[in-house]
Amino acid sequence: MGRAFEYRRKSKEKRWDTMSKVFPKLAKAITLATKEAGPDPETNSKLRTAIINAKAENMPKDNIESAIKRASGKDAQDFTEITYEGKGPHGVLILVECATDNTNRTISNLKTIFNKNGGQIMTGGSMDFLFARQAVIEFEKTDEIDLDMVELELIDAGLEELEVSDNTVYAYGDFTSFRSLSDAVENLGIEIKKASLQRTPTSPIELTDEQMEDLDILIDKIEDDDDVQAVYTNVG
Repeated sequence: MGRAFEYRRKSKEKRWDTMSKVFPKLAKAITLATKEAGPDPETNSKLRTAIINAKAENMPKDNIESAIKRASGKDAQDFTEITYEGKGPHGVLILVECATDNTNRTISNLKTIFNKNGGQIMTGGSMDFLFARQAVIEFEKTDEIDLDMVELELIDAGLEELEVSDNTVYAYGDFTSFRSLSDAVENLGIEIKKASLQRTPTSPIELTDEQMEDLDILIDKIEDDDDVQAVYTNVG
């Protein structure tokens, strides 16, 4: 995935290290998944994934159960999942996935963040063809795991690429293979660290380290917003 991928991944992990920001976002993802398909993770794959990701960030079990319970209650908040598009410094294209109970507040906040940090919000729908949706399953590389065998087993489940970085294995597939790929990893007895649907640029661009630092300032501000769930760029 290249130097820029490593830079973004490590920067994001550092940014998300603040529990006061991470836990509310994770709880919102659990709430959305529960309201969409029920409170049972065995039959609700989206909820199962949200719980896996919450545990990966050391979110306490009580917090997870509380989020599920709140979503099942009569007074549960109604969240809308919406994606906004923008342009950042050096012509970088940015997709911002949000979960919000007030779209007016969310777009107002994002416009302010973009405008103050060298960017602007753009008309929605103009970037769809510039990004491909991918399923990404992450698990730890151990001595017991035969990656060649794992790769062969996962191909039938939709695996397109297997990558190893810093003792973490990344299994990539088309977004339609998310369920089959995650199930196949679990069926091999491998514990999933994280699982997500990500967007990757179809025509990635390259930035210098200095330009990446400019972009990082904007992304930091965007990810600090409580309504923001994920941010993607067309940097390769």
